[in-house]
Amino acid sequence: MTALENSNIKVSKSVLVFGILMILAGIFTWFNPDTALLAMALYLGIVFLLGGVGYLSAFFSYPSGGLLALGLLDIIVGVILMTNLGVTVSSLPVLLAIWVLCVGVIQIAFSIDARSSGLIFWKWTLASGIIGVLFGFLILSHPMIGVFTISLMLGLYLILYGCLGVGEYMAWKKLVEN
Repeated sequence: MTALENSNIKVSKSVLVFGILMILAGIFTWFNPDTALLAMALYLGIVFLLGGVGYLSAFFSYPSGGLLALGLLDIIVGVILMTNLGVTVSSLPVLLAIWVLCVGVIQIAFSIDARSSGLIFWKWTLASGIIGVLFGFLILSHPMIGVFTISLMLGLYLILYGCLGVGEYMAWKKLVEN
C-alpha cells in the first residue's frame, strides 16, 4: 500500500497559506521596493559572505588568482551589504553593478588563462565575462533600471512561487480526494 492509497491522509492547509502569503509578498514588493531592497540587501550580504568563504576555501585546495579575487571580492561586498543596510538599499543597484563588472573582468582574465591551458570552456567563460561587463556598465549608466529590475523580478518570483504553492495544495487535495 502506498502513502497515497491511505484514505487517512489529510492535505495540510499550510502549503495553501504559504502560497497566498508569497503572492502577497510579491505584490508588496512591487509597491514597496525600498523595503524589499532592504531585506534583499541583508539576504545578499549573507549569501556573498558565504560565497566568498567558499571561494577562499576552494583557493586553498586549488591555488588560483581568480578564486582568491572572487573570494575576497565577495566577502568585501557581503560585509558592505550587511553592515550598511540603510545606505545599501539606495545604492544596491550600483553596488551590484560594480560587483558584476568586477566579476566580468575576472572571468575575462580567467578565460584567457583557461584558453592558454587548453580548457574547452574558455569561450563560455569569456562570453559570460563580456556580458557581465556590459550589464555592469548598463546599470551604472542607468541605476534606476537596476532598482526597477530588481524589484520587478523579486516580486514576480515571489508571486510565481506563491502560485506554485497554491497549485501544489490544490493538486494534492484533488489527488487525496480521488
